[in-house]
Amino acid sequence: MRQKTHVTKGDEVEVIAGNYKGKRGTVLEVNAINVQVVVEGARVMKNAIPKSEQHPDGGIIEQDGPIAISNVKKI
Repeated sequence: MRQKTHVTKGDEVEVIAGNYKGKRGTVLEVNAINVQVVVEGARVMKNAIPKSEQHPDGGIIEQDGPIAISNVKKI
């Protein structure tokens, strides 16, 4: 069953609670089942990746991580 959320992909939001409070960005992904959203530039995580065709040397990349949907407000 799909839950209704107050934000959708592409909305401009502000983080109102937690370690990333005050940051603003665009919603890149909404996961209604886990009640999380991915906000561009709010929670940047580093991820080690193995060697592959896209990344022949492997290395560390930065990607946006999820935040609880209750910690964001639509602006």
